[in-house]
Amino acid sequence: MFGFGNTTPNKGWRNRLFIVIFGAETKWGKFFDIILIVAISFSVLIVMLDSIASLRSAYGEFFKTSEWFFTILFSVEYILRIIAVKEPRKYIFSFFGLIDFLAIIPTYISLFLPGTEYLIAIRVLRILRVFRVLKLVKYLHEAQYINKALIASRRKILVFLFAVLLLAIFAGSIIYVVEGQENGFSSIPISIYWAIVTLSTVGYGDIIPVTPFGQLISAVIMILGYAIIAVPTGIVSYEMARMQHVQRVCAKCKFTDHDFDAEYCKICGSEL
Repeated sequence: MFGFGNTTPNKGWRNRLFIVIFGAETKWGKFFDIILIVAISFSVLIVMLDSIASLRSAYGEFFKTSEWFFTILFSVEYILRIIAVKEPRKYIFSFFGLIDFLAIIPTYISLFLPGTEYLIAIRVLRILRVFRVLKLVKYLHEAQYINKALIASRRKILVFLFAVLLLAIFAGSIIYVVEGQENGFSSIPISIYWAIVTLSTVGYGDIIPVTPFGQLISAVIMILGYAIIAVPTGIVSYEMARMQHVQRVCAKCKFTDHDFDAEYCKICGSEL
């Protein structure tokens, strides 16, 4: 029912614990998940505020205490999840199980490696549970739709990225010859970095061409960059449109206008 090998829930208090922790359909289960999401949100906010030097100097002790409070709270929750499931191994190595573990371990590691506590911002991934709590699972089908389109486009996108890489290497080599080390293009790798930044239209401005010919090359690369942006968008959009119009024929009633993720015919209910 809930996964993690718990199709036949444990009886007694473990069963009740399992329903509260993993069952968003019950009153207490939904309440537990909402409290959990609020706690996760506050813990991530504390980490963000603690990274601001002025706030850390003024409220450092409060931030540190809060961080340990949330870490201990989530550690207890993690242990309770392991106790509640029938097959702990399946939960521990599941997606959410790994995220739950990674959400608490950085604080403990920070005792030996200071600074790693900021990695607990990974806790924000735990808010993905909001899809289950607010019954937004149906929206995950849209994510699957985009994912399938990206997978179908992967070869075209890889060829495109390879072509862009070759263009960046070529442009970087040319600008290195034209501008030279005296203008900041100290090596071909640095020049390729400049070409990638310019081609992507980011333009950090840390290295800029000085000579007229170099500026001309830069202008051409920037114009190419605007054109390049549209290419992967067009590739994925084409695959999404193609998938939307793929005809899936029902073997029983021959109806064809099904959604891309449909498992059953909308007319006769037969499995597709």
